[in-house]
Parts: sequence; C-alpha cells; structure tokens
Amino acid sequence: MAEKSEIAMLGEKLDNLIALIARVVPAEPIAPDFDSADAFIWVAAERHLESVTHVNRVAMTLLQAVGRMRDTLLANTERFARGLPANNALLWGTRGMGKSSLVKASHAHVNDMLAKEGKSPLKLIEIHREDIESLPSLMNILRPAPYRFIIFCDDLSFDGDDASYKSLKAVLEGGIEGRPANVLFYATSNRRHLLPRDMMENERATAINPGEAVEEKVSLSDRFGLWIGFHKCSQEEYIEMVQGYVSHYGIEIDPQTMESEALEWSRTRGARSGRVAWQYIQDLAGRSGIALD
Repeated sequence: MAEKSEIAMLGEKLDNLIALIARVVPAEPIAPDFDSADAFIWVAAERHLESVTHVNRVAMTLLQAVGRMRDTLLANTERFARGLPANNALLWGTRGMGKSSLVKASHAHVNDMLAKEGKSPLKLIEIHREDIESLPSLMNILRPAPYRFIIFCDDLSFDGDDASYKSLKAVLEGGIEGRPANVLFYATSNRRHLLPRDMMENERATAINPGEAVEEKVSLSDRFGLWIGFHKCSQEEYIEMVQGYVSHYGIEIDPQTMESEALEWSRTRGARSGRVAWQYIQDLAGRSGIALD
C-alpha cells in the first residue's frame, strides 16, 4: 500500500512538473491556413493568425473628399499586389477622416481587380499596437508564404518609456534579412512622427548628443516611404460625405433639410469628419426606418 501511495505521489509531482514546463515553454505556433480567408488578426500570445471571414469596412465609393489620398494609397497597393516596388505607408492626421477605412477599402478594391485577372488575392493582417514587439515572429511566418501581405496597425503611436518602436524600425528596413519582399506595412496615426513632442524633448534634454537622440525618434517615420496626410474637412466636403451616404442607401430627405440637420449634428460634436457624417446618417436612417447593410 505504501509503495502504491509513493507511486501516486510521484505521478502527481510529474504532472505538476509538466504543467509548469508547459507554462514556461511556448506552444508550437499553429500553421496558418492562408487559403481560409483574405484577412487575418495576429494573435501574438499564441503566435497564431486568426482568420476574419467578414471584414468591417465601407465601400470605396463611400469615401468622399479623400480623392487624392485614395488614389495615392490605391496606386501603391496595386503596384505591390502586382509584384512591383512599393512603399510602406503611414496615414496620419485628423481623427475620423477615413484613414483605416481607406486601408481596408483599398485591400478589397485590389482583390476585386486580382480576382478578375485570375490572380492570387492580397492578404491583410491586422496587428495590435501592443503586439508590435512580436513583428519579427510574424515576419518569419509570412516570409516563405506564397502570397503577398499588408500588415496593418491602426492608431499607431508610442508614449513614455516605450521602446518597442525600435522593433518596428528594425523590421521595416533593418536587420540582416530585411523586410520580406512579400510584405508591406501600413499604419494609421494621429501623429505625423508617431511620438509625442514631450517625449522627443525629454530625449533632447537627457542625451549626450541631443540632435542624435531626437533624430532616432523622428527616423521611425522616415521608414515609411509614403506619408499620406488627412486634414480637417471643409463644410462643403462634410456635406458631400453626407450626401454620398444618403444616395448610397436611398434615404429620401429634402436636400436643404439634410444639410441643415447635418450641420447642426456636426456643431453639437464640435467637428466635421467622415465619422461624424456616418453618425448623422445612422441617426437619420434610424428615424426613417431604414436598415443600413
């Protein structure tokens, strides 16, 4: 009996040891099934790509008053999808002006074009801001894949003592291997240089060579060959956005009433943007008994 008890205790200890090892040693990454979808979310903790069957996006035709920005990003994305040289892109500027919407709409537009030509689709992978340090692992997974990828990070910025921006710099252009030829990086941010002014000024004050310290911070944005700025829209552009939604969804409303209501709506929010226009349309459609697909 005593011998059986000792064996049971030994078995329990072994089980506990195996559980502890499992916590320390990361699990083998799950091999991605790139054929399962055209969009994925990077789950850094599991080194896993989770497929997204339905992407939350708007049609390219609904992105009004951003024609120049649209054409620039779309041309860059098309070149990359065709295997031609293209740049990493930073979409920066005013909130709610369609930066992330434009990235997702460009991806869909290019894939429609590729489908008509019988070519492999472009894959979109979203990485969360807090997972930037895991970019090298993601790159290693994508490098040998037979597809082309856009890695997309929404609302990218760095604060305080966050040093993960160095990982991003290395991935975009640095390192021995460099960025994989089948990968581009698109990011949106409210900041042109991705880092707050007080952070750069603090670096200047404490560095032995202040110029070099600030240069390293600013050089992160320089890794993006394409800068696309989004600025506050005019009243006319705002009304153009609203009208675009009204026409698309077939909402019947007197033009003067629509303009008056839309402007009042923007005044109560203290801003004019694509996001504010969409919020007004949601209210208008709700009052009109119209479902928005």
